[in-house]
Amino acid sequence: MTEWDIRKLQILRALRDHGTVTATAQALLMTPSAVSQQLTNLAKQLGVRLLEAHGRRVRLTDAAHLVLRHTEDVFAQLERADAALAGYLEGESGQVRVGAFSTAVPALVVPAVTRLRAGHPGLEVRVREAEAAEAYELLSAGEVDLALSLAAQAPTARDPRFHRVPLLADPLDVALPAAHPLAAAPGLRLADLSGERWIFGGSGPWSEITTTACEAAGFVPEQAHSAAGWTAILAMVEAGMGVALVPRMAAAERTTPGAPGVVMRVLDADQPRRHVVAAVRRGAEDAPGIARVLAALREAAGTR
Repeated sequence: MTEWDIRKLQILRALRDHGTVTATAQALLMTPSAVSQQLTNLAKQLGVRLLEAHGRRVRLTDAAHLVLRHTEDVFAQLERADAALAGYLEGESGQVRVGAFSTAVPALVVPAVTRLRAGHPGLEVRVREAEAAEAYELLSAGEVDLALSLAAQAPTARDPRFHRVPLLADPLDVALPAAHPLAAAPGLRLADLSGERWIFGGSGPWSEITTTACEAAGFVPEQAHSAAGWTAILAMVEAGMGVALVPRMAAAERTTPGAPGVVMRVLDADQPRRHVVAAVRRGAEDAPGIARVLAALREAAGTR
């Protein structure tokens, strides 16, 4: 029977995910030569070529991809074994590390933790704020146990590494200066704002969400100002410097509630939304602590 080395298979998977031996070594805190040696030994153990030259890099052979397709089930089963052992050893206690993007922390994570403290005081939740895309990198690297992200920034639902749970379709409202001619207009649509000056981030998920929503409404937004924080964005809107799409979660939790110079308008008919998802490594969803945190997050999302 072929000898399977789990650690070497993890290195092979990391090479697939990171693309180069150097990037793989950095991600795994190894040297490039150690990565190459481990993969050479794995190829000898399995009796197949796993890597082939591709310019100045290497790429995985068809045999390597075949091996990884089968070993994803092995990795998932090991996660289930960890989950079962955690449930046996920890019961109501334990620790779950959560990575979440900024607006999800006050809107979803804090209410979930509050519920868990009341019902399961022995379960510790540690929160780490991270950009939506970075949350999956932390999850894949084992630095968090659960990631809250945006569906647009997440790997496909068919990715065998993760189990995803849809949480919330967060509506995007438009922030207008109070004196704007359309601030009180009935039946406001996003297309009505095609000639406005827009405020949104210069890059990253919020830039993509804003431009995608506007393009779906039939126009490309003219970016007048760039900002990433909602306090800065709303301050510029209040000053009459432009308009902005704002997630309802962010508007509800912003640090300057009730700013007299800003009107939040719910868009009519073509209301854009961003979809919030939670994810864990596949097989870990049955761990008691993780299952409880997921349930609390679903409860928090259901109350919004």
